[in-house]
Amino acid sequence: MMINKKTVPEINGGSLADIAFLLLIFFLVATTMDVDSGISRLLPPMPEENQEEDKSEIKERNVFVVLINRDDQLFVEREVIMIDELKDLTKEFIVNPLNKDNFSEKRAMTIEYFGDVMVSKGVISLQNDNGTSYGQYIAVQNELAAAVNELRNDLCLQKFNRLYDDLDPLNEVEQEIIDAVKKVIPMAISEAEPKNIGGK
Repeated sequence: MMINKKTVPEINGGSLADIAFLLLIFFLVATTMDVDSGISRLLPPMPEENQEEDKSEIKERNVFVVLINRDDQLFVEREVIMIDELKDLTKEFIVNPLNKDNFSEKRAMTIEYFGDVMVSKGVISLQNDNGTSYGQYIAVQNELAAAVNELRNDLCLQKFNRLYDDLDPLNEVEQEIIDAVKKVIPMAISEAEPKNIGGK
């Protein structure tokens, strides 16, 4: 008696590779990626090769020192502060409404749309530790940028009855106003290389 053996057909291995590739593409397209927060800031242009460096000394009173240690503690002018205090301290340093000796000096300038104004000579010096968390670094940067933007918004509300944030850079006149506001309230932030500042 003869037994009929049925053979199982082979699976085509070539099509498996195609299916695996298509699944890979599908998951790459369909998967959402967490986007890290970052800093949206326009950097100054590179200096020309033959341009001389500005070696003018900055007075100590014109430097607002902000430090973040490895434990994410925030120091302003050697005093520990909470991050929610940083914006107001930064605004006070820049504007210096009471002309305090420990806050920034001002210089008289003539700026289009504003005429003769007093502009801060202040520079914010930001220094962080090698162990500072990225989240704390970004939070500090956001507070510093928020301080400058609030001052610019206040200035535009006073002068033009509009927020600085609402000005349209595609409109030629409004772009001129944006440039003028940036001269009246510059964002002068100096960042040094991370160091081992320490912590507790």
